[in-house]
Amino acid sequence: MRLRRKPWVDKAIHDFDAFVFPKDAPASEEQQGHWTDVFSRTAPLYVELGTGKGDFISQMAEREPSVNFIGIEAQQDVLYAAAKKVAELELTNVRLLVFDINEIERIFAPGEVDRFFINFCDPWPKTRHYKRRLTYVGFLEKYRKLLKTGGELHFKTDNRPLFDFSLRQFAEAKLAVRDVSYDLHAEDRPDNIMTEYERKFSGFGEKINRCEVVFP
Repeated sequence: MRLRRKPWVDKAIHDFDAFVFPKDAPASEEQQGHWTDVFSRTAPLYVELGTGKGDFISQMAEREPSVNFIGIEAQQDVLYAAAKKVAELELTNVRLLVFDINEIERIFAPGEVDRFFINFCDPWPKTRHYKRRLTYVGFLEKYRKLLKTGGELHFKTDNRPLFDFSLRQFAEAKLAVRDVSYDLHAEDRPDNIMTEYERKFSGFGEKINRCEVVFP
């Protein structure tokens, strides 16, 4: 769903220049292979593709301070909400990017990422749009290139057709899938961190699907 444009965000986002790469100063090839320098430390690098309003990445970063986190979001108005949460928690292990995921190979070097998270991405339900789904095999090959050997993709969605499609794509790409759940909240996992979307739709009784994918 496209949100109403908030022109004031273009200026306000610069309140967070210490950790945000906005659309007028985006991440580029200069950061490719040098994210340890950006964070000023060597640590595992976890990347969330589609950060939304930042509930997930801010809580993950607070829980795992020894990990460097990058959140990528195409809509700057949405990322502004995530930036406010990161600032309120005074997190130093998060960087937020306004960026097109289709160009992800421009900003990460091969083997630079330890883990990707995809939480409740656009399902692109029309058959002709299947190549736009972030779990399409074309995207998986990009992730394979950027992940360390044995790197992981953690995937959650409330859309069962998308989840079934994704499992087929993982198999086609010869990836190992583990910890598959078709009703995550019924399992009452205390370590599960919910996104704002997950909290809303699970409250409506929607079942949450989840799995972990290992790139050998």
